[in-house]
Amino acid sequence: MSETKTLRGLTTVSFWADDLAAAKKWYAELLGTDPYFERPGYAEFRLGDYQHELGLIDSRYAPGGSSTGAVGGAVVYWHVDDVTATFEKLLSIGAKEHEAPTVRGQGFITASVVDPFGNILGIMYNQHYLDVLDSNRKA
Repeated sequence: MSETKTLRGLTTVSFWADDLAAAKKWYAELLGTDPYFERPGYAEFRLGDYQHELGLIDSRYAPGGSSTGAVGGAVVYWHVDDVTATFEKLLSIGAKEHEAPTVRGQGFITASVVDPFGNILGIMYNQHYLDVLDSNRKA
C-alpha cells in the first residue's frame, strides 16, 4: 500500500478584494511585476524562489457564508530578507500594521499587515527557509 502524503507544499494563497483592479495595481507595485495570469474576477502572480502563487479574487465570488477581510484565522508568512524594511515599505504604500516586527527566536522574525483590501499579509525572516533553499541549490 502506498502512503499518501498530505499538505505536500504551498501552491496558491488567495486573497479576496472588493476592488480587484485596485488590488492588482497595489500588488503589482509591491511585487514589481504584473499578474502572469488573469481571467474575469481573478488575477495571479508568481513570486519567490519556488514561484508560489498569490491569487487575487473578486470578493463577489466568495463562497456563501465566507468571511472576507482580516477577521481572524491563518496568517501566511512569506520569507523576506529584511522584515523591518519590507514592513516599512508595506506601510508606506497603504497597508496597516497588524503586528509589528517581532523576534521569535534566533533566525526568526515575523510581522504582518492588513492590505488595503482587508487581507492579512505575513512576512518573515526564516533561517530554515534559507537553509532549505541552499540545500536544494546544492543538490
